Amino acid sequence: MNAKRVLVAYGSKHGATAGIADEIGKTLRADGIDVVVLGGALYAGRWNGKARRCARLNADQLRRRPVWFFSSGPVDSSAEQHDIPPTPGVARRMKKIGAREHVTFGGAVTAETPGRIARSMVHHGKGGDFRDPARIQAWAHHIGSELGTAR
Repeated sequence: MNAKRVLVAYGSKHGATAGIADEIGKTLRADGIDVVVLGGALYAGRWNGKARRCARLNADQLRRRPVWFFSSGPVDSSAEQHDIPPTPGVARRMKKIGAREHVTFGGAVTAETPGRIARSMVHHGKGGDFRDPARIQAWAHHIGSELGTAR
């Protein structure tokens, strides 16, 4: 049996979002699922501009496919402790596209994260990697099970 194509789009090539997207993509590919997952990092309560632009430019195509949104968010453990709702801009985009749900995972700012702000956070001991691979995989399997029942 051939695995169907999985597209996981995300807004930034560095940091937590890229790692989360990779983990979701690997899990879904292993399950043989064809799905679009659109994610973006949260910066000061706003979704990454590249993710917003991708969702806006591809809205017609995305409306015809099952879509889930995710965000990499706080650089602390709060995303693991309780659900963090999507920002108002993400919620509006979800409604326009008909996305099924949104989840925010913990963020990551480490010494490898580029940028002056990231370097400053790490220097002041406020960085870290708060992504939970087991939670990411569980969400990807949740998506897969939803698609499996819809077939």
